[in-house]
Amino acid sequence: MENPSVWRDEVHSPAFPQLSGDISADVVIIGGGITGITAAYLLSIAGKSVVVLESNKVGQSSTGFSTGNLYASVGGEGLHSISSKFNEAKLIEVVESRAAAVDLIEEIIAVNDIECDFKRVSWNLFSVEGQRQSFINDERTAAAVAGLTVSSHVPYTSPVKDGFAVPNQAQFNPLKYVVSLASKIDSESCRIFEHSRVVKVEEGETCTVETEHGKVTAPKVIMATHTPKGLYMVHASMGPYREYAVAAIATGSYPEAGIYWEMQETEHYSVRTYDSPHGKIIMVLGEMHKVGQKEENLECYHKLEAFLRKRFDVGDVVYRWSAQQYKPADSIPYIGLSSGDSKTYIATGFGADGLVYGTLAAMIISDSILEKPNKWSKTYDASRITLLASASNFIKENANVAYEMVKDLLTTDADSFAEVRTYEGKIMELEGSKYAVHRDGDGELHIVTAICPHMGCVVHWNTAEQSWDCPCHGSRFSKHGDVLEGPAINPLKKVVI
Repeated sequence: MENPSVWRDEVHSPAFPQLSGDISADVVIIGGGITGITAAYLLSIAGKSVVVLESNKVGQSSTGFSTGNLYASVGGEGLHSISSKFNEAKLIEVVESRAAAVDLIEEIIAVNDIECDFKRVSWNLFSVEGQRQSFINDERTAAAVAGLTVSSHVPYTSPVKDGFAVPNQAQFNPLKYVVSLASKIDSESCRIFEHSRVVKVEEGETCTVETEHGKVTAPKVIMATHTPKGLYMVHASMGPYREYAVAAIATGSYPEAGIYWEMQETEHYSVRTYDSPHGKIIMVLGEMHKVGQKEENLECYHKLEAFLRKRFDVGDVVYRWSAQQYKPADSIPYIGLSSGDSKTYIATGFGADGLVYGTLAAMIISDSILEKPNKWSKTYDASRITLLASASNFIKENANVAYEMVKDLLTTDADSFAEVRTYEGKIMELEGSKYAVHRDGDGELHIVTAICPHMGCVVHWNTAEQSWDCPCHGSRFSKHGDVLEGPAINPLKKVVI
């Protein structure tokens, strides 16, 4: 079950064809989100022939489920963690590179006359009830050190106990932007294909990327798929998380346009407004958890709705959705060649900051392919080894993977089909094999293999989105077993019993 985001109602997505047959190009890009489409744009205007392969519809995966916020700061552990794990120079590089990516988005919009509701606004970090004041203070200091302008004025509707603002950040409709840019660049030299799921990637003197209905050969491959498809060492250096969003109609006062991060005890809630077809809406994003590791995830929506009603006068909830992110062990994304002798570029570990990091990844990777210098490529080197900066999160995430793998191989959820209620999913063991069993609204059972084809973990049922989610590296599958998200290439096999 798909929960559409707020951006869908206003975007008319053109239909790009499905790949059929064998073709070639200078570069093949896997993934049609902001990373892939921006890279295609930069490479095509530089004279390279490009093919983009999107498994679904352009912009309607990770990009279409984002908040549309663009900022030079970072989420997760914050700016001060980069300074403490590395140094102030690294902090400045990250902030400068992210600011440059936001500027590029604004430039692309202007040059190509793209209507996507782009607006410069302030980014605000604050607490209403006094939580996380030390974090706020550390971020305020780090932002100033990084060269960002810091203001004490936070234009929120509730009184703020502590906080600060950074002006001249931005917001837009990310789906409008990516779909419009894709339409602008679609041509004989930049061919875009939808519903073209990649099933195999081979490197040799040239690279071959196979889909279910054709293949593309090219000297270079860009894996712009949020996390690389297949087996990559970088998967061990990231943790997959899901976060939820709720949008409701504003019936009273609301904050001026801006990015508002209200600190909670263990995370922040991201708030913004938007002029939707339903009228002025207020949306909030939060309630993060590891993929496949929260049984009652519908409560995430309930908590966010309760927060909206506590802070603002709102009417009906008109949208609710969730999005996935991959947190890097050392707080910095992995962008570039997957290894020193590889011909495949990867772009991953963006955390919750994917719109800006995705654009930055396109800048760094396209410069590399065009043999142009890029002063930030070393900062984000995908094959880097940062033992001290990565150690804590690396150990935590991999211990969690090992625990989930062993625990689930030894347990089941049900002993009989009768125990699987409507809209539920449970793991059963039949004749020594584990199966994932779901009962739909009509009472029909859907049975697939329960072992994730990526690295062998047992999938868990996601009640909120009616999907099977892998708790180890974040692959997600539909009730029929089709791949929705994550590093898995192959689906869960359907089973007839």
